[in-house]
Amino acid sequence: MAEMTIRRFGILSVAKMQALLMFVIGLITGVIYGLLFMLFGAAVAALAPQSESQAWGGVGSVVGGLVIIIAMPIFYGLIGFIGGAIAAIIYNIAAGVVGGIRFELEGAAPVYAPPPSPHQWAPNQYQA
Repeated sequence: MAEMTIRRFGILSVAKMQALLMFVIGLITGVIYGLLFMLFGAAVAALAPQSESQAWGGVGSVVGGLVIIIAMPIFYGLIGFIGGAIAAIIYNIAAGVVGGIRFELEGAAPVYAPPPSPHQWAPNQYQA
């Protein structure tokens, strides 16, 4: 087993990875909240007494839901990038003082079948 220590993280590398992860989380939550916003807004507009302002309320909820679906992943990705960069900077400073995180690695030998035994070649038995 090899013991290793993480002494530094690349700030931009951590920030990009965190931004991507948060973008995906924002996309999932944005779609869920956006669809719920559209669904409940349209349901409230449909159940209310019919007037022109109520119809615009239904359209407003659909537009609001679309804005949530688009804006939430972008916002989460931006916050993830900033948060990842700050976390990497703080870790690098703390690792300079404390010495980093130690962990052990264990090499796993690949499991494969042994090669076949060598073939004994005989001289050509068939004369041309």
